[in-house]
Amino acid sequence: MRTFLVSIVLAAAAVPVSVSGAEPPSRPGVDAPELAPLGALAVGVRTLELLERDQPDVLAFDAAKGAAPLHDRHLTVDVWYPAERTPGAVPETYRAALPSEPPAAAASFSVPGIAVRDAHPTGGHYPLVVVSHGYSNVTVAMSWLTENLASKGYVVAAIRHEDPPITERTGFPAVLLRRPLDIAFVAAALQSSLGRDGLVDPARVALVGYSMGGYGVLTAGGATIDPASPVTQLVPAGLLLPYAHGGALEDAVHVKGVKAVVALAPAGGGTLATWGHGGLAALTAPLLLIAGDHDRTVDYASGARAFFDEATGAHRYLLTFREGGHAIGLNSAPEAMREKLWDLDWFEDPVWRKERIVEINLHFITAFLDRYVKDDATRTAYLDVPVAESDAARWPAPGPAHYADLSPATDGNTVWKGFQQKHAAGLELLQHPAGASTP
Repeated sequence: MRTFLVSIVLAAAAVPVSVSGAEPPSRPGVDAPELAPLGALAVGVRTLELLERDQPDVLAFDAAKGAAPLHDRHLTVDVWYPAERTPGAVPETYRAALPSEPPAAAASFSVPGIAVRDAHPTGGHYPLVVVSHGYSNVTVAMSWLTENLASKGYVVAAIRHEDPPITERTGFPAVLLRRPLDIAFVAAALQSSLGRDGLVDPARVALVGYSMGGYGVLTAGGATIDPASPVTQLVPAGLLLPYAHGGALEDAVHVKGVKAVVALAPAGGGTLATWGHGGLAALTAPLLLIAGDHDRTVDYASGARAFFDEATGAHRYLLTFREGGHAIGLNSAPEAMREKLWDLDWFEDPVWRKERIVEINLHFITAFLDRYVKDDATRTAYLDVPVAESDAARWPAPGPAHYADLSPATDGNTVWKGFQQKHAAGLELLQHPAGASTP
């Protein structure tokens, strides 16, 4: 039986340091589309420790015995939430490290934030957003999203999956098994504990994942793993099979109360063929896929583009960055990660300015979650774009009254709603309702 313990780590606020004068990634620039800027709420951050007992330790798999020993799995979860303002409080400076190119040691970096450590939560009953980072990533590298959504009235829980280093590929089977299981476990734990505390509404849950986190949220969000897929073969001793379609624990890997799923550059396609024929159709929650059509890490054609076609049970959207690659899910590169190309490539796209990717992602993720999790029908106009390709949009004469005016996307104006006249380019947004294949 799964059990968990929750304890809040009441860490002291970090000593302020200069981070090269950088802005917090959650605060977009002046060229951001309408829904990207921070919301009106102050933000707090806390760290929770969760314990899941008697879990198979894939990394300790004994080939001779054909079994993996059981151990207690500890999961750390960083939680951002709407908070009361604390005059004079010092915002958090996040610190973490990512694997660097072998044989170099992990590369350490810091990121300025807006959240205040252990600030008192505001009164409210907020939707819960569970965030799953990419393979060997860290939660604070997605502070662009976590802080921003918290300022808009969401409780955002980002899981520290503690993956084996991406440079040690023997650890990949553990990632395949644990990603959806971690998401399902953390969501259930927080729906219970934070729902009981009144901070979250357990019936309003969204899942957001990047790369391997995308594989995780698609599965935890309702897609069914094909028992004959390569992923079930890669995980030893058949440990993933009980959670696949028709398995005894199939329901245990799916999160209850999911209202929306966001997958950025999701893994799971290509040679992994995770969900086989029809597995993605089992996902019924509204789905937003975001990807670059030049993603050479997880592949666009057999990844996000194929997932959009196959997820016929969901009202789904596909936002594509033309010429964009895989690195669309993390903050802009901190200064310490700009000295080596390997370190830089965790964060930056070779073509797109990263700050611009973040702004666009925030705009559409906000519109999508507000629409389907908060039931705010006014956000529909931001998703129902007048033309699928942003480059085809036009602002008829006489044009905007002021240079920075935002498009209303009405009266013949086909510039996407909320974008400035000269700042909607290089994008495609497709959508299709549930119940039918794409044209």
